[in-house]
Amino acid sequence: RIQIINGPNINLLGKREPSIYGAESFESYLEKLRMAYPDLTIDYYQSNIEGKMIDKSTKLDLKTQAHLNAGAYTHTSIALQDAIRAISAPVVEVHISNVHKREEFRHISMISCACLGVICGFGLDSYRLAVEALLRAGKAQ
Repeated sequence: RIQIINGPNINLLGKREPSIYGAESFESYLEKLRMAYPDLTIDYYQSNIEGKMIDKSTKLDLKTQAHLNAGAYTHTSIALQDAIRAISAPVVEVHISNVHKREEFRHISMISCACLGVICGFGLDSYRLAVEALLRAGKAQ
C-alpha cells in the first residue's frame, strides 16, 4: 500500500506555474500511476494545512509506505520531520521540480534527514520513481 501525501498548492497543478510544474493535474496523473501499478493500492491525500498533513502521516503503519511532497513546508517544518521520525512506515520525499535549480531557500529540506530517500526534478514522474525505489528496496508489497 502506498500513501501519497501532497502539501500546499499541489491541488493547483496544471494551473500553477506550468513552466515549472507542468500542465497536468495531479488527479489525472494519479489515474495513470494507478494503472501502471494495478497490484498496488495507491491512496492519495492533499492538504494546504501543515497540521492535517502531520495527522495523516502519523496514522501510517508498517503496511503502508508513503510519498510525501510537503511543498513549501519541506523548507520550514520541523513538525513534519518529527512526525516522519515518529512513524515506522518508510517515507520518500518527492518534488516535482528540481529544488536545487531554484531559489536558494528551496535547497534546504527540514524533512530529508527523516526520509528513506529524496527524488526531485523529474516532473510528475518523480512519484513513479518513488514507487520504483520502494519496490526495489523491498518496502512496498
